[in-house]
Amino acid sequence: MAYNLKEASLKPERLTGGHRMCAGCGAPPVVRTVLRALKEDDKAVIGAATGCLEVSTFLYPYTAWEDSFIHSAFENVAVSVAGAEAAYNAMKRKGKIDETYKFIAFAGDGGTYDIGLQALSGAMERGHDMVYVCYDNGAYMNTGIQRSSATPKYADTTTSPAGKVVPGKEQFRKDLTKIMVAHGIPYVAQSAPLKNFKDLHEKSEKALYTPGPAFLNVIAPCPRGWRYETNKLMDLSELAVDTCFWPLFEVENGKYTLNYMPKKKRHISDWLEAQGRFKHIVKNPQAVEEMQQEIDKRWEDLLRLCGVEA
Repeated sequence: MAYNLKEASLKPERLTGGHRMCAGCGAPPVVRTVLRALKEDDKAVIGAATGCLEVSTFLYPYTAWEDSFIHSAFENVAVSVAGAEAAYNAMKRKGKIDETYKFIAFAGDGGTYDIGLQALSGAMERGHDMVYVCYDNGAYMNTGIQRSSATPKYADTTTSPAGKVVPGKEQFRKDLTKIMVAHGIPYVAQSAPLKNFKDLHEKSEKALYTPGPAFLNVIAPCPRGWRYETNKLMDLSELAVDTCFWPLFEVENGKYTLNYMPKKKRHISDWLEAQGRFKHIVKNPQAVEEMQQEIDKRWEDLLRLCGVEA
């Protein structure tokens, strides 16, 4: 189906206004875009791991969700949604339900890369017909901005504080998207909330309507943890893509496709300088160059997998 921004924006909201997410947070536009890719007649069962999204959109007895919603613990949203999908299939076989339901799990990088990795891996390996969406803001933002395995190297967090001896987090971030590809599932994609939402909408539609398990890894800037002005959300997403820190690609049944090639690849310093969490290294040429070399290496590996010449 061809993407039309106006038509998509006119669809009824499935995540309503009035929630308590921070202004300038990347998670709400990510969630709203994923849900807009649902056909209007289709219903959904949505699970959210404990985190910013859950605590801000579901404060009993109030909810911002129009669809059935499950609050899961930090570590088990994948298995909660997988269990609901299995129950739905059993009820459908017995003729107890006729409607079409889609099953979607949302979690941040803490509940995906780290605490929830075992449950996620199991659900994908078992082949549940569900979509798992990671809104990756690069730290445990809800509990105090602690580092996760998605946190970029040298980022200043409360558990990897930048000082005179150690300049922030000491490790490069985990490549979870590749780990999901290794599960051999039908659809894996990496996306971002960009100004026309085309990339994320189309990938969400594919994920939802490709039979079997699907995984979306979507960067979701955080104004508190990244330390930027709230109106810079889309600028931070675009910089992540244009510096190739966060490439846009998809993997369908093992076949890699690059969805966006920057006309002019920007230096990682442009992205770092836009965030307060990196202010301690932007004047450290050696650290910045080390990050650039790692990004170049990962970008060249991706181009090779996609069959694209550098």
